[in-house]
Amino acid sequence: MELILPTDEQNASSDWVDAGRAAELLEGSIRRVVLDGRRIALYCTVSGVFASDDSCPHRGGPLSEGVLIGNEVVCPWHLWSFDLRTGLTETVPDLSMQLHEVKIQDDTLLVRLARISHRPLS
Repeated sequence: MELILPTDEQNASSDWVDAGRAAELLEGSIRRVVLDGRRIALYCTVSGVFASDDSCPHRGGPLSEGVLIGNEVVCPWHLWSFDLRTGLTETVPDLSMQLHEVKIQDDTLLVRLARISHRPLS
């Protein structure tokens, strides 16, 4: 099985980084990993595996400590929810979380990190 999530090619690195075994990320779970010095949240939903920065773009809350509801993650700090497929929130339409491409190859989760990271609102 291979799942690739679209990102802007100009904003992604060319390297895929090993993020662990796919079998260890159970449906409905979130796991935090550190890849190339960046905290990344991995999400497993019925729709597939997704990855984002582990920092909520609102105030920097740890998204890996949030709750998955369908294809959305709810930030534990202020309860803002973000769509894992688009990175968008209905709370502030101009704000989005930083997504990263994910693919599964031979039970290995591979992540291609985006180059640009959003900063929390001040």
